[in-house]
Amino acid sequence: MRPEDLIMLLLIFAIMYFLLIRPQQKKLKQHTAMLEALRRGDQIVTQGGVVGKVVKVHDDKNEIEVEIAKGVNVRIIKSTIATVMNKTEPAKT
Repeated sequence: MRPEDLIMLLLIFAIMYFLLIRPQQKKLKQHTAMLEALRRGDQIVTQGGVVGKVVKVHDDKNEIEVEIAKGVNVRIIKSTIATVMNKTEPAKT
């Protein structure tokens, strides 16, 4: 293998790192932070397109309870939440 080939290989790897790997890691950190900040009253959208309001957060089970219609509550896994539409304000102490 010639030195020029090695330099080109390293250059291609560096470009791939900055264009693909690094942004994906940043997005994963943001998603994890969003899931950790979930609390009762937040309006969410799941990856399946279901819109609902968080009723209860089960930290130990990695799931939340969501009200999707009046009186209809479902339990979903936290990682299936795509976005938080409306954040509630923290309760004043």
